[in-house]
Amino acid sequence: NVTNSNSTLSVSGSAFTKVKPDRVVISIGVETTNKTAKASLDANSESMNKIIIALRNLGVKENETSTSSFTISPNYNYTESGTILNITGFTVTNSIQIDSSILANISSWIDAAVASGANSINSIDFRISNKLLEDTKNMLIKDAIANAEEKADIVSSALGLKVIGVKSITVGEFDYIQPPQPFMEKRFDAAAGAGAATTPILAGEQEVSASVSIVFLIG
Repeated sequence: NVTNSNSTLSVSGSAFTKVKPDRVVISIGVETTNKTAKASLDANSESMNKIIIALRNLGVKENETSTSSFTISPNYNYTESGTILNITGFTVTNSIQIDSSILANISSWIDAAVASGANSINSIDFRISNKLLEDTKNMLIKDAIANAEEKADIVSSALGLKVIGVKSITVGEFDYIQPPQPFMEKRFDAAAGAGAATTPILAGEQEVSASVSIVFLIG
């Protein structure tokens, strides 16, 4: 708005950029079924230990891995009416999570895990670390202010006036748009997967934007 007694000009500025994620969280699972809980657990533990060793050999550090879920559940045989007849076996599911900043090795980690007995990739989640996000936001605030100043100069010049100061400035909310993840809940036949081509995993880019509202003094 512009008034004669105390001329002000309200302008909004915005800026955005695309940022490549610098962290990845992968959930890798093993599911085994056998007649007894112990047999199913033993088979599951054997596969999971092989997976962990394979990942260690590829440089995944101990502090980058953790157990994300573990369950043992009975499998039932039902009648046509839905009544439980008996327990036919037990299923054990065990998932580990990798949280790492080494994005270049994702494909080799997945291939090695599947070759070692993993039969489920539960999720691959690309993320922007807090430090990178804060650095990006700080840069965008400066760019958004410059965008607002440019608009103010154009408008005030068209009115035959000049920007002579700033009355107030408000920093808006940051928008952080995360694109769809490459895939979720993918199951593999470990035997068939052995020797296959390297699994392509692309991180893509995530959009971060910032906005400011500035009230300029003009005269």
